[in-house]
Amino acid sequence: MQEWLDKSASDLGRAIGAGEVDPLALTRAYFERIHAHPLKDRIYARLTEDRALAEAEAASARAASGRRLSPLDGVPVSWKDLFDTAGTATESGSKLLAGRVPDADAVVLANATAMGLVCLGKTHMSELAFSGLGYNPSTATPPCVNDAGAVPGGSSSGAAASVAFGLAAAAIGSDTGGSVRIPSAWNDLVGLKTTAGRVSIEGCVPLSLKFDTVGPLTRTVEDAAALLAVLEGGRAPDLRGATLAGKRFAALQTVVLDDLRDAPRAAYEGAVARLQAAGAVVEPLEVPELVEAMANAGPLVPGEVYGLWRDVIEANPGAMYAEILERFRLGNGFSAPDYSAAWAQLDAARAAWDAAATGFDAVLAPSAPILPPNLERLNSDSEYYKTENLLALRNTRVGNLMGLCALSLPTGVPSCGIMLMGAPDCEEALLRVGVAAEAALL
Repeated sequence: MQEWLDKSASDLGRAIGAGEVDPLALTRAYFERIHAHPLKDRIYARLTEDRALAEAEAASARAASGRRLSPLDGVPVSWKDLFDTAGTATESGSKLLAGRVPDADAVVLANATAMGLVCLGKTHMSELAFSGLGYNPSTATPPCVNDAGAVPGGSSSGAAASVAFGLAAAAIGSDTGGSVRIPSAWNDLVGLKTTAGRVSIEGCVPLSLKFDTVGPLTRTVEDAAALLAVLEGGRAPDLRGATLAGKRFAALQTVVLDDLRDAPRAAYEGAVARLQAAGAVVEPLEVPELVEAMANAGPLVPGEVYGLWRDVIEANPGAMYAEILERFRLGNGFSAPDYSAAWAQLDAARAAWDAAATGFDAVLAPSAPILPPNLERLNSDSEYYKTENLLALRNTRVGNLMGLCALSLPTGVPSCGIMLMGAPDCEEALLRVGVAAEAALL
């Protein structure tokens, strides 16, 4: 059974449907690997073994009687530790929430359970989801699959590690400024950022109610599409026959190429060349309004998140990692007029983006301008932490600020991804383009 553990979630679903894999045996094999893994305690905050085995046993019975609930019925996945899990602690990577045990599952977890998925457990994350690095000295810092001395990306850090190290078939994370796409890029996975408001965030520990999104971290685009359907309780789009022939991509020039380090630049340029060789037309795109939107975004997320968390944080600030505490407190420097003006400016920038991006099948950018930073230096050099954290999320924040859906794909160069950004609520179209791009990049 161990040979199945590195297969894609969709391949596992098909094998279960064909009677080649038993969900209960598969789930036991995952737990056997998890318990034997030397880094498991840096990846999983807690396991839900009893729940998973009960879910897998039920999935086995359904498979035997031909009553499977979805194509992924019986497939084991991990969940970021901000999705409420009934009877199991959900602490969002923070000692501020230590011992917090919800009474009910988050809506997306309930949807996934109703579609037959098996919940392996909760993965470590950046504290309260407010960092793109994945460094969390308060609880645990998960490993990066490509560099034992580096951080894995965040805030869905353990989510990415659980898949990259073969300890889950797929993972569910969240993305407010890049928290699905950065750890996906740095661990050579596919990461889907959904449009804000499309997938329910009810029962998720919030960071920003305006920008929080839920999305999968997977081995393939097919898996990302299948898991999006599961999270919504719907059906996956048909990806068959997808091609890059005649597709028009815009290569974003504004902001995302600034301070681009050598390895991500070479990987991005090589990936774009392969997309062109597969038939895509790639044209440069400038959106000048994006510069001001990025520069003036301060009141939008920090202002909101400090407003949401101020009372909890200031009741026990010593429980927080100092760098994260400082980031939250930045929100105290913005006023309600600042917030309103920033939203007005952002709405204008979104209108300009929509006009510029019309007619393109996706807008391209490097997923991250940097490689995973060194963990030891982050711990000892505050300025390095701030610089790398801001750069890590710089490119992905474009998708969040512009209200887009976005997909990060591996380029074949370790820890270097390419990002495809699509129009709001057009995930199905983006996934079809993405599966064709994935084939060109293999």
